[in-house]
Amino acid sequence: MTSVDVHADKILILDYGSQYTQLIARRVREIGIYCELLPWDSPLAERFECSGIILSGGPESVTASGSPILPEFVLKAGVPVLGICYGMQLLAHHFGSQVEPGEQGEFGHAVVQRLTEDPLLEGVAADTQVWMSHGDHVATLSDSLVTLAKSDDVAQAVIRHRELPIWGIQFHPEVTHSVEGDTILRNFLVGQCGCQQLWQTQSIAESLIESIKETVGQDKVLLGLSGGVDSSVVAALLHQAIGDQLVCVFVDNGLLRLNEADQVMATFKEHMGVNVVHVAAEETFLSRLAGVSDPERKRKIIGETFVEVFEQEADRLEGVKWLAQGTIYPDVIESAGAASGKAKVIKSHHNVGGLPEKMSLKLLEPLKELFKDEVRKLGVGIGLPEVLIYRHPFPGPGLGVRILGEVKKEYADILRQADAIFTDALREFELYDAVSQAFVVFLPVKSVGVTGDSRRYEYVVSVRAVETVDFMTARAADLPFSFLQTVANRIMNQVAQVARVTYDISSKPPSTIEWE
Repeated sequence: MTSVDVHADKILILDYGSQYTQLIARRVREIGIYCELLPWDSPLAERFECSGIILSGGPESVTASGSPILPEFVLKAGVPVLGICYGMQLLAHHFGSQVEPGEQGEFGHAVVQRLTEDPLLEGVAADTQVWMSHGDHVATLSDSLVTLAKSDDVAQAVIRHRELPIWGIQFHPEVTHSVEGDTILRNFLVGQCGCQQLWQTQSIAESLIESIKETVGQDKVLLGLSGGVDSSVVAALLHQAIGDQLVCVFVDNGLLRLNEADQVMATFKEHMGVNVVHVAAEETFLSRLAGVSDPERKRKIIGETFVEVFEQEADRLEGVKWLAQGTIYPDVIESAGAASGKAKVIKSHHNVGGLPEKMSLKLLEPLKELFKDEVRKLGVGIGLPEVLIYRHPFPGPGLGVRILGEVKKEYADILRQADAIFTDALREFELYDAVSQAFVVFLPVKSVGVTGDSRRYEYVVSVRAVETVDFMTARAADLPFSFLQTVANRIMNQVAQVARVTYDISSKPPSTIEWE
């Protein structure tokens, strides 16, 4: 049985640098339509066959010298176009309208009033609450454009071309504060672009399994199994697709959470019937990390060592020609691994930026088009237990990037204990599922403390918990202060080498979720 082509209808999103651009992609996919996000000036964008184009917002002014422009292919593509915020201003400017700086920017909640009926606003209330975030505005419209809606501060809140399927929205429909944003996006995607809602969990699973079978053939596949969400879903997909052709290698690199090796082996080998090889490699990894403190270099070393271990295992097996990994879309974006290669490197993920240039195995990354929440839905859809799928993410380099500076076994052992205490407390107080990711970071500095009548001079750890949907943006979780006090006391009482506990309240951006 042939699976549904989940890529049959595609939307191209051109990124002009808005903090909300990733949310546009998430909303489009939640509606059930596949989309890709590319920089506005990416050569790949012009060759991308799609059913519609969305222009994101951005921090620039369309009238400023050197600001991002509207590529020629957008209007030549013959597909509907939707400009959001800066994207709307680009379209208005292109068609001869006047874009000006506002006397004051408009940020936050606003109410938009519909002035006339239009397919884009079908089903939207006459007055609807939206989220504005702009400094410039379209002051006057050219004859080729018409106003569909306004707000108290913006005369042109929604516009469209009189003859072409082109719309502009000054507010951000992708943000949840825009109450009927999903309706507007759905009207554009389904009503105007004619997209079918094919991007559904079951169809994605069927498509991926069929693609894996077609790609791999009779070859054997080696999967680096970490026990995290991403590699676990890959393991289940591959097991369904190719069965005994899959060999999973679980590498105990000495940078795992407390008792993790035993848990992973029990889950996959004993309960799921997956062929798992357990490799004890703590000494190898720690010796190579000795003296290394730079975060990027640590990630590279860990990634390179992982691949070496996998290839050594592959050499012992006949017919292994593929290395499978749990790379997901945010990994690709943050490692500047997107096909355009134009994105700035935030950090190298060991399964993207940390791979050596030359490998004897071909790379298989079934999840590289999916966001984290899509991976979780897929995992549940193919039968994995929710307790495994909704486990908090764990970075590929493990504790190696949660130990600041040089990695030592002593530091890893301290961190393992502190992290387990924090995780257990989150579950005990029923807060684990209320946060998206939570962990402890080891700081290689010492602080004075006191135990009884004695002076302590021991290490500092930081507790970190965030709330996020797509892991591209995140905010520090507002955990009860009494709970944080309990966690701090437990860590300092049970881990003798820790004298001080802090709580990280940084958001992403400007920080990242992990410290390194």
